[in-house]
Amino acid sequence: MSNSFADLGVSKPVAGALRSRGIENPFPVQKLVIEDAIDGTDVLVQSPTGSGKTLAFGVPIVERLDSNGPKPAALILAPTRELASQIVDEMESICHARALKIAAVYGGVGIHPQIKAVRKAHVVVATPGRLEDLIERRAIDLSRVRMLVLDEADRMLDMGFKPPVDRIVSLLPRKRQTLFFSATLEGATGKLAAEYTYKPRTHTHAPKQERRADISHRFASVPSQAAKLDSLMGELDHGDSGRTLVFVRTKRGADRLVKKLKNEGVKTLAMHGDKSQGQRQKALARFERGELQALVATDVAARGIDVAEITHVINFDMPEDAETYTHRVGRTGRAGASGEAVSFVLGDQRSEMRGIAKSVGALDEFHAGVGHGGDERRQDSRNGGSPRGPKRGGRNNKQGGGARHRSGGGRNHRGQGGSRGRKSGQGGQSRKGGGHSGQGGRKHSGGGSRRRASAGGRS
Repeated sequence: MSNSFADLGVSKPVAGALRSRGIENPFPVQKLVIEDAIDGTDVLVQSPTGSGKTLAFGVPIVERLDSNGPKPAALILAPTRELASQIVDEMESICHARALKIAAVYGGVGIHPQIKAVRKAHVVVATPGRLEDLIERRAIDLSRVRMLVLDEADRMLDMGFKPPVDRIVSLLPRKRQTLFFSATLEGATGKLAAEYTYKPRTHTHAPKQERRADISHRFASVPSQAAKLDSLMGELDHGDSGRTLVFVRTKRGADRLVKKLKNEGVKTLAMHGDKSQGQRQKALARFERGELQALVATDVAARGIDVAEITHVINFDMPEDAETYTHRVGRTGRAGASGEAVSFVLGDQRSEMRGIAKSVGALDEFHAGVGHGGDERRQDSRNGGSPRGPKRGGRNNKQGGGARHRSGGGRNHRGQGGSRGRKSGQGGQSRKGGGHSGQGGRKHSGGGSRRRASAGGRS
């Protein structure tokens, strides 16, 4: 298989634009797709979020379009405003290399600036609802679109966008190239793919990417909902915490947690459905620039987050199911990087969280952090497994049940006089002591042992 962008037929200007961003070699999904797409073939691609698929369709688009040609000549449909905006950010430099203009079209912001931008754009990235608004206003003509991309098509179906997508596609020329990207090509998604493409070439890349990525899973027992804040502060206080995405279940819960974290001196913002588009964009931009220690998000709001170098995902609230867990932790460990997923587990959530851990292949990590109850021992024995005690690798799981145990220079959460040591300076955090082993990785003395999953074909 080809090992460079040039081998795939990518021009020097585009390869140079990628090189200037530090992108020297194509990711696996790009190796699979780019050559076929540049040749003009329809493609069906099964690939998870975070695999590098934006450039897999972005590079062929800029290579096949003529800056002197009709506008728009390419249409990219995306399910969320955040994803549409991120696609534009990812493609902007390569579009510029070929003198092409790109514009985003999505709701939640003023429509008139978007209409003005669309009139100059060779490539339009749009959410279905706002694009239909422009069509009704006769602000955009799709009759000369040569290339159509449906990104995260399965999510568009899940969000109820099939009727508007059908109406939009009906306005496009029948003679066009279609690039169809989805996390799955089964069921309704596969049927939609068959409707929209003609003699496509199908490529499947890492269908279980999230589990095979370089992500470590850790589960920490917490005694109460109120105690979660101290556990979260313990995670954020480590020097290697990097960009941290914190998941909660509700919008009110996100706002409450942000307020508490700010009271602790943590720079953070919330992402949820009640925030305006402008607020969400500003929060994402600050998160990407490293100005926030943590971004607190609900599951729905986080669906469009595709930020590089998220090092940690913390499940402050337990995910609803295994699919939600996989989606959450898939925000880290992307594009060849490593990441860590931490889940806080209340006593009455043990059984449900254990089931989630088992379904995603992280049962050993769950037992290492939360322990192994009697009923679970008997069940594992019946299933042919060997029950393990609460101790693993010489670590005492009674010390916080998977949370880090700090002593000496470690952080004193309540300090003297009832205030947290972080504010008072008494018993404050020492990044070199109390359970942190430096840049070589974390050392957890609270039973939070982890097993690093293999990279699974990532490059």
